[in-house]
Amino acid sequence: MAKGALNNPIFQDKTKARVWLESLLWVDGRSCGYCGVVDDSTAIKGRDGYYSCKSCRKQFTITVGTVFERSHIPLNKWLMAAFLLCASKKGISAHQMHRMMGITYKSAWFMMHRLREAMAPAGKLPPMGGEGKYVEADETFYGNKPGMKRKHMGSKHKHAILALVERGGEVRSFVVPKVGLSLYPIILKNVKREGTKFQTDTAPWYKGASDFFPDHSMVDHMANEYARGDATTNTIEGVFSIFKRGMVGTYQHCGEQHLHRYLAEFDFRYSNRAALEISDEVRAEKALKGIVGKRLTYRRIGGEANA
Repeated sequence: MAKGALNNPIFQDKTKARVWLESLLWVDGRSCGYCGVVDDSTAIKGRDGYYSCKSCRKQFTITVGTVFERSHIPLNKWLMAAFLLCASKKGISAHQMHRMMGITYKSAWFMMHRLREAMAPAGKLPPMGGEGKYVEADETFYGNKPGMKRKHMGSKHKHAILALVERGGEVRSFVVPKVGLSLYPIILKNVKREGTKFQTDTAPWYKGASDFFPDHSMVDHMANEYARGDATTNTIEGVFSIFKRGMVGTYQHCGEQHLHRYLAEFDFRYSNRAALEISDEVRAEKALKGIVGKRLTYRRIGGEANA
């Protein structure tokens, strides 16, 4: 985030924060958060930011029908938290957020999970790749499964993660039960077969990928081969590096039930990175547009604050 950006009035005044968020989310007209009808409401006198819908007869604000709904945290603090999270390449801990925001640790933890929910894709995504485009696939392992010991188990005690990255584009990461041929349904759903230059390492389950992807290349890491012409998985290795540095250095602990939300956070920042000419401000605006149509309660998150 640019120097002095936190002095923005929308981070200091909840009324200015509300007006700014309304201008961002209601660019096509004021939409009722309950019934979705646009421009069929009136402002309620004496209650700034409250509107009465003529269609469903309910009163609503800009936060109704979003991950901010029913939050007691002032809207200006929500916006500041969103900008901070989007601008921090390796994330920002709930401990740091609660100190900066002046709110409880539990509230900061819950707030950040709501923001991660906003960063997660909504609806079905089009497949990656296509004519002349490179898509790399690889797996990594993180954390420890509950009730499993590390000794003599290799990576079996860890959570498996599959990631797909389009060079010069986006990344999509998935928590998977295990690695193997069971990865193919995810890959085939998210990557175009025709025209895509599919890149992997020599893991046994990828050796049959040519049956689905006519242009499939593998690099042999066991032979210290990391690039052969255009064939490489260095891009996805870089994605994993940022993720692990953030999880180990910033968040430190992550329960299995929360891992998919942390992946959504890192995927979002990478897919909207500065190298694609997306600034911190634009990245935060894109995240905030994702708050609509999503609700996340403390019970739905589950567990206790731990990151």
